[in-house]
Amino acid sequence: MTRLTILGSGTSHGIPMIGCDCPVCTSADPRDRRSRTSALFSFDERHVLIDTGPELRIQCIACDVRRVDAILYTHHHADHVVGLDDVRRFNWLGKGAVPVYANEATLTHLRTMFRYAFEHDPDYPSAKPELTPHAIRGPFELFGRTVKPLAYWHGPLQVLGFRIGGIAYCPDCSRIPDEVRPLLADLDVLVLDALRRRPHPTHFTLEQAVEEARRIGAKQTYFTHIAHELGHEATNATLPAGMALAHDGLVVEGA
Repeated sequence: MTRLTILGSGTSHGIPMIGCDCPVCTSADPRDRRSRTSALFSFDERHVLIDTGPELRIQCIACDVRRVDAILYTHHHADHVVGLDDVRRFNWLGKGAVPVYANEATLTHLRTMFRYAFEHDPDYPSAKPELTPHAIRGPFELFGRTVKPLAYWHGPLQVLGFRIGGIAYCPDCSRIPDEVRPLLADLDVLVLDALRRRPHPTHFTLEQAVEEARRIGAKQTYFTHIAHELGHEATNATLPAGMALAHDGLVVEGA
């Protein structure tokens, strides 16, 4: 059994947005409070983090995450990486370095953005993350499971989603190439980008995401990376059976 916890389901601004009084940003529904997009795969007492967003510490406290055995990165955008320094707590809890998996471009950006974390400097004056980087070049084994990277497009940028067992996690997506579709067959759960109803150059709209979800045909689909234009309860009432907006703290299971 594979479990996926949605640590964060919001767009890059987070919800509520700074200085916004719209109905979603002022909603009393806790499912409308969305931290930046991130997730955690769990299986066989192992925990694999997807991205390290700005609220990583808060997300881990809220979802009682006490162990991270590896990190998979989708891409290098700030809302997916800038919480990396908080990984040093998991170094202490796990008593060792955390392996980090990303494509070559993302690793290059991480080494630039967090140079101190990737270089050995005995004079660095504080604790820092201990990381072991690994370049993703195709499917790979991780703690006895096969991780299938899903290379698709986020506007002009090629990024990665991930499939482990019967669950696929695909945030920040505007186009899925035909050659990737066989990797999305026979899913128990699909988590897919759906920013808002209005068009956006680098994200699926809700309508596009619903169409894509129908094409993929997972047993259950949840939408993530959600902007403040989509209220949780009202939007779910309009969605087809087997589809719903994700929310922070949601836990789903698959084979």
